Amino acid sequence: MDDTGNADDATGHTLWHGRFAGGPAEALMAYTVSLPFDQRLWPDDIAGSRAHVRGLVRAELLTDHEADAVSVALDRVAAELADGTFVFVESDEDIHTAVERRVTEIAGAAGAKLHTARSRNDQVATDLRLWCKRELSGVAELLMELQQVLLDRADAADGVYLPGYTHLQRAQPVLLAHHLLAHGWALGRDVDRLLATVDRLDVSPLGAGALAGTSLPIDPASTAADLGFADVFANSLDAVSDRDFVAEALFDLALVGIHLSRIGEEWVLWTSEEFGFARLDDAYATGSSMLPQKKNPDIAELARGKTGRLVGNLTALLTMLKGLPLAYNRDLQEDKEPLFDSVEQVGLAVRAVTGMIATAEFVPDRMRSAADAEVMAATDIAEWLVRDGTPFRDAHAIVGALVRRHLSDGTSLQQLVRDELGDAAAQVVGPGEGVRRRTSPGGAGPDALPQQLDRYRAMLAALRSRLSAG
Repeated sequence: MDDTGNADDATGHTLWHGRFAGGPAEALMAYTVSLPFDQRLWPDDIAGSRAHVRGLVRAELLTDHEADAVSVALDRVAAELADGTFVFVESDEDIHTAVERRVTEIAGAAGAKLHTARSRNDQVATDLRLWCKRELSGVAELLMELQQVLLDRADAADGVYLPGYTHLQRAQPVLLAHHLLAHGWALGRDVDRLLATVDRLDVSPLGAGALAGTSLPIDPASTAADLGFADVFANSLDAVSDRDFVAEALFDLALVGIHLSRIGEEWVLWTSEEFGFARLDDAYATGSSMLPQKKNPDIAELARGKTGRLVGNLTALLTMLKGLPLAYNRDLQEDKEPLFDSVEQVGLAVRAVTGMIATAEFVPDRMRSAADAEVMAATDIAEWLVRDGTPFRDAHAIVGALVRRHLSDGTSLQQLVRDELGDAAAQVVGPGEGVRRRTSPGGAGPDALPQQLDRYRAMLAALRSRLSAG
C-alpha cells in the first residue's frame, strides 16, 4: 500500500494512470491487493480523512461548500461500511482507495480533492497508528481483567498452599495466592509495556506526504491535535517509513503470549490426574471423540501452542524491516497481517484463559498433600542449623545426608532429624510448617502476603489510571 495505488472511480482508472499507457496486469493486482485484510482500518481511515478535510479548509484548499459535500460523503461511506452495504469493486486494491473512490462517486469533483496534500504513505501510517492506539489499549484492558481474576482467586485461596517447583521438581511450599499473583505481576509488566508502546506511537504522520511533505500550506500540527495525537512528526522521511511501533507491539504481544503459555503449561499439569490440583469447569474444557472419560484443557494447550505463531509474527516483521532503505517501500504492506493476527489471537487467548481460571475449582487437599512431603522441609532444617551457628554449606551437607537416608530406607525424615539434631529441629518438619516459615518480604508465606496484596492492588489501580488517561 503506497501512493501508487488504485482506481479513483469505478472505471478502473488508477491514481497513476496518467503516467502509464495501459492498465495494471491482473497478476499485479492479485499479488499487491491488501483489501482482504486492511478493511478493518476503515474507521481509522474515515477519521483521518475527516480531519484531513478540516485541515484542507483551514489551508483554504477546500471551500466550506466542498468540505460539506466531502464530509457528507464520508458519513455515508462510514454508514455503508458499518452496515455491510458498501460495494467493493475489482479495482479496489485497499481500503484507503476504496473509500476515496466511493467518496468521489458521491461528492463528485469535491471528492476528487480529498487526496490533496496527502499520500497513501502518510495516510496508511496515520490509520495504522490510530488503530494501534485503540486496539493495544483494548488488549491492555483485557489483561487487567485477567489480573483481577488472579487477584480474586488469590483473595479466596484462604491459606491454601502447594508445592513450588524448580526444574519441575518439588522445591518448597508456597501459598496458592502467592503463586497466582506471580502470574499477575508478569501480566502487569505486559500492560505497562503495551501502554508505553501506545505512548511512543502517539505521533501523527499525516502531512508527511509521500516522503518529503508538500508545497501546499497545510498545518500537520493542527491535524494531529484534531485526531487526538499527542505529537506530530518532526521528519517526513521517518514519518512514512517508521514501523518501530509495529515491531514494539508485536514484541509486547509475543511476550504476553509467552506469559499465557506459562500459565497454560501449569494448568495442563495441574488439571491432570497425576497432579489433580484443579478441575476445569465443563464450559472451559473439551471432550474426546473416542475416549468418553476425557476432559481436556484445550484452552491451556492452545495458549501454549499459539505462542509460536506470535513469535513468528514478530520475526517476520523484523526480517522484513531490516533491509529497507528510506523512505516508503511496498514491503511495508507486510506489517499489517502479522499485527492484526497477533492482536486478534492474544485477545482471544486472554478472554479464554480468564474464563478458565475464573471458573476452575481448586483441590486444596491434593495441593497440601503434595506440599507436605517431608523432603520439602530440607531447606528449613538447614536454616534452623544456620540460626544455631552452623555455616550454611555445612548445614546443607548435614541435611542432604539425612534426606539420602530417608529416601534409601524409608525412615521418616522427621524421626531422623529428631535423632540427629533434637526435638526442636524436628518441629520444623510437619504439615503446613514449611509455608509458615516463608517469612521474608515478598516471600511465599502468610506473613508477607498482605503487603504483596496491597502492592498488587496499587499496581492495578495505577495501570487503570494510565489506561483511562490515555
